[in-house]
Amino acid sequence: MPDLAAAAGQLVAGPFGAVARWRHGRPLHPRGAVLDAVLERHGASPPLGDPWLDGSGTTEALVRFSRGAGLPAPLPDVLGLAIRLPDADGAPVDLLLSTCGRGPLTRRVPVLRTDAAATYGSIMAYRSAAGTVRLAAFPGVLSLPSDPEPVAAAAADGAVVFTLAVAPGAQEWRPFGTLRATGTHGPLDTRLRFDAVRNPPPGLVADGPLARFREPAYATARRIGS
Repeated sequence: MPDLAAAAGQLVAGPFGAVARWRHGRPLHPRGAVLDAVLERHGASPPLGDPWLDGSGTTEALVRFSRGAGLPAPLPDVLGLAIRLPDADGAPVDLLLSTCGRGPLTRRVPVLRTDAAATYGSIMAYRSAAGTVRLAAFPGVLSLPSDPEPVAAAAADGAVVFTLAVAPGAQEWRPFGTLRATGTHGPLDTRLRFDAVRNPPPGLVADGPLARFREPAYATARRIGS
């Protein structure tokens, strides 16, 4: 039986490629603020049996805030929070989070937002030692502009802080770390590319229909961006 998610991903890869060529870059999340950041992990409680989610440590990171369709503020958009970390061997670990809900069902659905101080979730599932999990980031501030330039200014003032959390299945979220931006990282728009399917956290495997849907679109973006 054909994989409908993978087939759908192949179907949209062509239009995504056309939009990317028209924009001379990304088909989605075309403009973003790239920030330097630090992730402090204290481990999930109760533990999940995954060394990365259960472990502790401090890691430098890169963070990119963006508006999904590239609509100008104050129009609502699906906002994106991309995070790049190194693993123990220095290879990239990429998390791609989008504005969504917090509940067992709404955490699987993108949500339009105007303010970047919102809940972001992986939406895509991961296989882990604890079964299927999803990741999320919860804001530590009450308000945050969603345009790149104001986000960069807020980072310079230390106002970009998020709690990272994991949820097995439909269970409650378990915080496991704090992400804090420390300043801007070069120009607002860079050619930095993230791939959550190829670069999952240690011990996790991108899984489910969304992972199979995303891979063709990622392949198109890599080809056009190379």
